[in-house]
Amino acid sequence: MGQHCVDCVKQAQRGVRRPVTVAGAPLGSKPVLVPVLIAVNVLFYVLTVVQAGSVSRNNTAPLFQMWSLIPPQVAAGEWWRVFTSAFLHFGLVHVLINMIALWVVGREMELLLGRTRFAAVYLLSLLGGSMFVFLFNPTLSEAAGASTALYGLFGGVAVAAWRLKLNMRPILLVIGINVVLTLSIPGISLFGHLGGLVLGALSTAALLYAPAAHRNRWQAGALVGLFLVIVAVLLTRDAMIGDIMCGTHQGQRICFRTG
Repeated sequence: MGQHCVDCVKQAQRGVRRPVTVAGAPLGSKPVLVPVLIAVNVLFYVLTVVQAGSVSRNNTAPLFQMWSLIPPQVAAGEWWRVFTSAFLHFGLVHVLINMIALWVVGREMELLLGRTRFAAVYLLSLLGGSMFVFLFNPTLSEAAGASTALYGLFGGVAVAAWRLKLNMRPILLVIGINVVLTLSIPGISLFGHLGGLVLGALSTAALLYAPAAHRNRWQAGALVGLFLVIVAVLLTRDAMIGDIMCGTHQGQRICFRTG
C-alpha cells in the first residue's frame, strides 16, 4: 500500500475534526471516574466498618462521626461535611444499592459528558443535596450517602433524554419509583435527594444546551455560576441557623443549636 511520512500523517490529522457528543466530549472514551468513585466509596465504607467493628453499625465509627452531614456542626465551621458525607453509607445494603446504581447510570453519563464535565455534575449534585438539607431540614439529624449525587445523575439522564429526543418514559419511571421509595421508607433524606435531582438536571442542561460556538466557555461559566449560588445559599443559611455551641462528649466533638 506504499509508505507514509509519519510527520505528514500527524499534520493531516490535525485538520480532522474529532467526533464529539452533544456535550462536547470526545467519542470512544472509556468510563474512568465511575469505577474510581465506586472504589473510593467502598474504601470509606470498609474503613468505617473496621473502626466501628460492625458491618451494620458502621455509623458509630469516628470517621463517620467526623464526616457525616449534620447542619449545626457545619454551621460551627466543619464545612467539609457538605462534601465528605456523600462518600459515607449506613450499612452494607445502603452502599451496595448506591454503587450498583452508580455503575449502571454513571457510566452512560460519563461517556456522554466526558470526565471533567461528569465530575462537575457529580460535585454540584452532591453539594445541591447538602444545600437542600440546609435549607429545609437544618436539624441535628445525620445524613450521608452518595444518593444525592445519584439523584443528580437521574436528573441529568432525564435532561439528556429530552435533549436527544429519546423515550422519556423509562427514566421518568425510574425517577418516580425512587421518589416514592424516598417518601415511603423512614430515615431517607427527601430534601437531599431532591436537591441532588434539581442541581443535576440544571448542571446537565447547562452542558447540553450550551451554544456550539465557544461551548467550553459557556459551560464553564454556567457551572461556576451554579457553584457560587450553592455557596451563597449555604453561607446565608448558615447565618440563619442560630447560635452554635460545641463541646466534647466521650471523645467526640458535638455541636448543637441554641437559638
